[in-house]
Amino acid sequence: MAKAPVLTPRADDFPRWYQDLINKAELADNGPVRGTMVIRPYGYGLWERMQQELDTRIKAAGASNAYFPLFIPQSYLTREAAHVEGFAPELAVVTHGGGKDLEEPVVVRPTSETIVNEYFAKWVRSYRDLPLLINQWANVVRWEMRPRVFLRTTEFLWQEGHTAHATYEDARDYAAHIHRDVYADFMTEVLGIDVVLGRKTARERFAGAVNTLTLEGMMGDGKALQLGTSHELGQNFARAFHTRYLSKEGTEELVWQTSWGASTRMVGGLIMSHGDDDGLRVPPRLAAVQAVVLAIKGDEPVLAAVRETADRLRLAGVRVQVDDRTDIPFGRRAVDWELKGVPVRIEIGPRDLENGTAMLVRRIPGGKEPVAVGALAGLLPTVLEDDQALLLTESRARREARTADVSTVEEAAEAAAAGGWARIPWATLGTRGEAALAERGVSVRCLVAEDGAVPETDDEAGSVAIVARAY
Repeated sequence: MAKAPVLTPRADDFPRWYQDLINKAELADNGPVRGTMVIRPYGYGLWERMQQELDTRIKAAGASNAYFPLFIPQSYLTREAAHVEGFAPELAVVTHGGGKDLEEPVVVRPTSETIVNEYFAKWVRSYRDLPLLINQWANVVRWEMRPRVFLRTTEFLWQEGHTAHATYEDARDYAAHIHRDVYADFMTEVLGIDVVLGRKTARERFAGAVNTLTLEGMMGDGKALQLGTSHELGQNFARAFHTRYLSKEGTEELVWQTSWGASTRMVGGLIMSHGDDDGLRVPPRLAAVQAVVLAIKGDEPVLAAVRETADRLRLAGVRVQVDDRTDIPFGRRAVDWELKGVPVRIEIGPRDLENGTAMLVRRIPGGKEPVAVGALAGLLPTVLEDDQALLLTESRARREARTADVSTVEEAAEAAAAGGWARIPWATLGTRGEAALAERGVSVRCLVAEDGAVPETDDEAGSVAIVARAY
């Protein structure tokens, strides 16, 4: 009788495979309130590495970290009509506190444009105060009717940037800079996920924004996942909150603003982009543990060799963990690390010691081979970079192979239903076609120019709509 697989095969049931992997790799658990999640240490370690890499890029873009309250007076949200209308179905509202009714209900932060603007209006006085570039790492709550761990949860973790500028051009360019040089650079160079950079249609735009820039990735089942967004807010919030500055010419002007965010949804994207039937595959540049050195037996010479090998790898700049839990069967430990997707396993046992070798097991391309122990420190940095590049190559190849150029709404819907994306001229599709697709559970993920650039307007000549089913 064949042994049952550890995970449901992706081809049999992709959603079940996703949930199996989260459980078996010990990434997260469902929280006690519907739609919430408990992120377990290994899953949180992935998020911490994402934070570190993104935070470095955000600070290089000139933004500084701050923190704003979790509770927002309900009246703040009502000042910007489009914003409150867009978020109304998702709001969690607190009406009681300290054993009595509150004088004014407060909203649990769904996003922070309104409270940030209350303080920007206090802090900005002169053109000398601009640009004001703020980021915060926080949790937010958006009441989710169809929760899925990491992808759609009632409470999730993220960063949200908020900026104020003297001119429209400065705000527009900064939003594009975040989109391209912070988010796209991180997602391709660290996550190894091929993303399409584009412009959201008016239907899909962030509530209260005048333009939304997005990054869309194709997951293993051909659906699209929005991995981050950068918004031009124009002067909508500045007008509502009276955020003004005194110009060099002595006139009082409204600021121009942006906001942008990426969340723990990226962990879900990582799983669905790179995972296989054996578990997760973590990109080496992201991995908190790039290599695990396993002792096959508990003999002291083996344990000493394992520790020495780990030390040499650390000196070579590799993030290493030692697994000397020889009271647990070796096969079970190997499967656990396979599930967790650690890029490299180095297995050392008595026979390896005799031969002066270790077994090098590569999670991303697969395969194993004996390598001289003394050669590992020089070899691994190259191996890790090669495997990082392979994940991006695979991600890009999947998107290109499963994207069809179509010319009708029907063809676009069929391509999405078949588990892929469609490219169709926006002039052909238009808002009517977009609405017709939405009725069939298919959305326009973004608009791109024919040359792959981000169009400046929805109706820019040559704009192409990327159409897909989405998470």
